[in-house]
Amino acid sequence: MAPALVSLFRIFCIYLRLGCISFGGPVAHLGYFKETFVTKHKWLDENRYAELLGLCQFVPGPSSSQLGFAIGWQRGGLPAACAAWLGFTLPSALLMIGFAYGLFVIGDRADQFIDGLLIAAVAVVANAVLGLGNKLCPDLPRLAIAAVSAIIVFLFPNSYMQIAVILLGALSGMALFRQQAKTSVGTDQTRALASRRTTTTALVLYTICLGLSFWMNTQDTTAVFAHHYRAGALVFGGGHVVLPLLNDSIVTGGLLSEDDFLSGYSAAQALPGPLFTFSAFVGTAARTTTPFWLGGVGALLAIFLPGMLLLVGILPSWNKLRQKAAAQAGLLGANAAVVGLLLAVFINPVWSHGISTWSDFAIATAAFFALYRFHAPAWLIVLACGCSGWLL
Repeated sequence: MAPALVSLFRIFCIYLRLGCISFGGPVAHLGYFKETFVTKHKWLDENRYAELLGLCQFVPGPSSSQLGFAIGWQRGGLPAACAAWLGFTLPSALLMIGFAYGLFVIGDRADQFIDGLLIAAVAVVANAVLGLGNKLCPDLPRLAIAAVSAIIVFLFPNSYMQIAVILLGALSGMALFRQQAKTSVGTDQTRALASRRTTTTALVLYTICLGLSFWMNTQDTTAVFAHHYRAGALVFGGGHVVLPLLNDSIVTGGLLSEDDFLSGYSAAQALPGPLFTFSAFVGTAARTTTPFWLGGVGALLAIFLPGMLLLVGILPSWNKLRQKAAAQAGLLGANAAVVGLLLAVFINPVWSHGISTWSDFAIATAAFFALYRFHAPAWLIVLACGCSGWLL
């Protein structure tokens, strides 16, 4: 096997493992990614990780999946990015398609295991917030930006407010850290990630497909794909935020009943990997194609495609822009704002959904110290917390 193929296969396997153990939703995924690619494999440092995370917050679609796509792209180009996305998405997508073929098969005992997984998410996200905070908020001005950002997002839990907070953080950074940024700008020799033709083609395809998604809305056999593409193209904030839009278009449009829609969404909360794989369930359960699973695959591709196209169109220019002193100063502030955003989401919904009793708190605390102090593998923490839900 050629070395390039070996490398792609290795990247696929790393992400496939993450796709199998990354419970807890989009925010928890950021902790798994940081542990895997910053701490363990050292593919990038924490500053670069936060820069990519900040960019992915601006791009519609699932930010955690796009972050994984961007990390894979930096590691081995667009083929590696595609291998990364496939590996991370495949496990939960297959499970959601399988669930569509067996609605209401999951028993009541699964609820206890899910409770344990939510506790694991508390530990994983707390570890990520603390780790990024120590690195990206080393002084009082950046701590202040993070604190104010957390308060704003907590008081106004809106997906667009997240973008506004990062923009405010960037503006604050440009005002406060310009001199510091001048001394930190180096001669980064970041290679071009894609040609101008590739980036332009990606942006043009995004626009054309968005237009087609409105035109296809009147055709029954393609409506499910149109709805999912529009959701992926226009909604910020990940799986939880896309729920109202898909519910309005899919259920109101008569493609799926309310009960089936909500049962699939509930099942998605129990699975590892991106919540956007809920689309695989919807596309399959809608039964607009033969075989049914083909609709699930189509819906899955449709909801992920727009965000990936935008990322391909924007990321190479982002690499050049960040070399400028003003951009560096803005990134210092934006990175601090990202820490605040993660802190706010850690409080709600991660903590509020994961901790309901003193025993939950005790388990989460032990899991956090196992991660933070003893560097226990994330998959072991997830498995142990999940089993604790059955035992307690």
